[in-house]
Amino acid sequence: MNSFGNVTIIKDANVYFNGNVTSRTVVFANGEKKTLGIMLPGEYEFGTDVKEVMEILSGELKVLLPGSDTWLHINGKHTFEVPAKTKFKLQIATVTDYCCSYIS
Repeated sequence: MNSFGNVTIIKDANVYFNGNVTSRTVVFANGEKKTLGIMLPGEYEFGTDVKEVMEILSGELKVLLPGSDTWLHINGKHTFEVPAKTKFKLQIATVTDYCCSYIS
């Protein structure tokens, strides 16, 4: 899906790691939430409250998912899931565009 219809967009940005990771929250009529964002090159660790589905739209990065000792290399479009109440690491090589869906 390249676009969303009938949504509310929260204007205030979610800003992490001194502005190197930013996103905007999109809220659907049924209450579903997603964020659309950009990550600049760097290394980051995120924690989750609920299950997340990360859709990488563009960029080159590596992801270390919970319970794995192998980094997943992504170059371009890719989707991965992160379980609730866990942490995951990212090594961003190029500016990365993403959409994160929160599954509760």
